[in-house]
Amino acid sequence: MNRPLSGRVALVTGAGAGMGRAHCELMAERGAHVIVQELIAERAQAVAAAICASGGSAEAMPGDAADVGLMRASIQAALAQHGHIDILVNNAGIASRVKPLEDIDEDFFDRMLRVNLKAAFFCTQALVPAMKAQRWGRIINVSSMFAFVGSPSGAHYTMAKGGLLGFTRSLARELAPWNITVNALAPGLVKTEMTTESLKTDAAFDARARAVPMGRLATAREVAASVAFLASEDAALITGGTLSPSGGAVFI
Repeated sequence: MNRPLSGRVALVTGAGAGMGRAHCELMAERGAHVIVQELIAERAQAVAAAICASGGSAEAMPGDAADVGLMRASIQAALAQHGHIDILVNNAGIASRVKPLEDIDEDFFDRMLRVNLKAAFFCTQALVPAMKAQRWGRIINVSSMFAFVGSPSGAHYTMAKGGLLGFTRSLARELAPWNITVNALAPGLVKTEMTTESLKTDAAFDARARAVPMGRLATAREVAASVAFLASEDAALITGGTLSPSGGAVFI
């Protein structure tokens, strides 16, 4: 079995379902011990238990990824337990509700940036000193294809996901001397519990799929393959970049 991530510890935020869960499952299959960070404790525990039941190694880290104090404490506890966390996947996020600019109130705007952008910034800040000390790390920020093409009636979402790209590029330059790579992922639409809240019907997903040059949407597993690649030694010289597993919906 190919296990290129053996010996690595990976922390994935927002990992209780959808793409986050897929990232955890695939990296565990490839040998990593996975820390399943998730707001809803029962989801985190269920994902970790399922990975362990299938022969992988995982643990739950429940809590709000945007709670800076909580995440600092949780990350320090995990570092004390394992001695290292090698891979950080900033996946926590909330989807856009279709809202024209005039209807986006301050509370919803703040929540969008808090979960999609602030969480990534401060989780990374909490972990970088340990990665610097070991002179190795992989940071992967989950953005969106909409950061490149724009999302009608989703300016708040696009703004947050675009911010992750700037964060990625800046941090890649800052951390390169410590052999820490920082990359972004800009997937196209994936059918998950979260996106179903917005699109609602199979017909809506089918219409989006027909607009993709390759004629279909990516699966969560296919997106996870890009994450696992960026986390591996095969991606050792890739930093500051963005991969878009979108079937040609966007070219970067």
